[in-house]
Amino acid sequence: MAPEERADAARLLRGFERRFLAARALRSFPWQSLEEKLRDSSGSEVLLDILQKTVKHPLCVKHPPSVNYVRSFLSELIRKHEAAHTEPSDELYQALAEVLTAEEPTHCHRSYLLPSGDSVTLCESTAIVSHGTTGLVTWNAALYLAEWAMENPEVFAHRTALELGSGAGLTGLAICKSCRPSAYIFSDCHSRVLEQLRGNVLLNGFSLAPGMDAWAQHPGPRTPKAERPQVTVARLDWDTVTAPQLAAFQPDVVLAADVLYCPETVLSLVGVLRKLSTCQKDQRAPDAYIAFTIRNPETCQLLTTELGRAGIPWEEVPRHDQKLFPYEEHSEMAILKLTL
Repeated sequence: MAPEERADAARLLRGFERRFLAARALRSFPWQSLEEKLRDSSGSEVLLDILQKTVKHPLCVKHPPSVNYVRSFLSELIRKHEAAHTEPSDELYQALAEVLTAEEPTHCHRSYLLPSGDSVTLCESTAIVSHGTTGLVTWNAALYLAEWAMENPEVFAHRTALELGSGAGLTGLAICKSCRPSAYIFSDCHSRVLEQLRGNVLLNGFSLAPGMDAWAQHPGPRTPKAERPQVTVARLDWDTVTAPQLAAFQPDVVLAADVLYCPETVLSLVGVLRKLSTCQKDQRAPDAYIAFTIRNPETCQLLTTELGRAGIPWEEVPRHDQKLFPYEEHSEMAILKLTL
């Protein structure tokens, strides 16, 4: 195989691998490139390579994705295979047979590959809205903010980060693995989300420090020499938390991703940001970064209006082109840097 062909094959495999591990929509896969490849004599070989990079990937074997998702993916892969009039593939049919009778669990796994060669694996609900909350799945702005953080590790290195509305935990886990914070506090208010968050922190090899009350009495070590951050999962209700409780976390940087769902959440978010603005550390308030998907321009306008009323200056962070993670199609995202 010529060098250019090897590079094309590697890109194709990488595209399938990243999308499958993250359980992205099947329509986003590079099917057209695969169809072109299947017309070559090496077509059957690339199908087996794709199988190893997806369904048989060590991460998927250890942390299985949704059964329905695997079934749909294999069915589509077989259709492409059959359309190319190539010889039947026993490996593909065997893989499909193994999931045809399997039952769909209430939770599944998604994995995201990091530039370091490490990965973040999350256990998520198979339903977008489950137990009355959207926090049990990963949303696009969490991926976008994690990408930005890995491009700007100095924002988090040797500092304490407090994340508001952590959801499944993707952003924070990527930062903990890539940006060397001294401490990271995941937070949310829903009991099911907090339970899943704790599980995902442990799943990714971190140990858990005490929660909010214990942290207030004994803040964690902040030495830059620490190899791994001190990680805490805390229950934090934006409407009832007090400024002293927030100050006990001693945050250097505050962040949130995809928390703008309705006007009520915008008002609550600005309220907690106003309380955080009083958390002076070393004569300065923490930096803050808010990432969101632009679904409803009116909601975004409400955010900037309320920030103005609260006296919190903001600026939009320049967009970044790097796409480490696969996104859903047609997602427009933004990050605001706030001066608390």
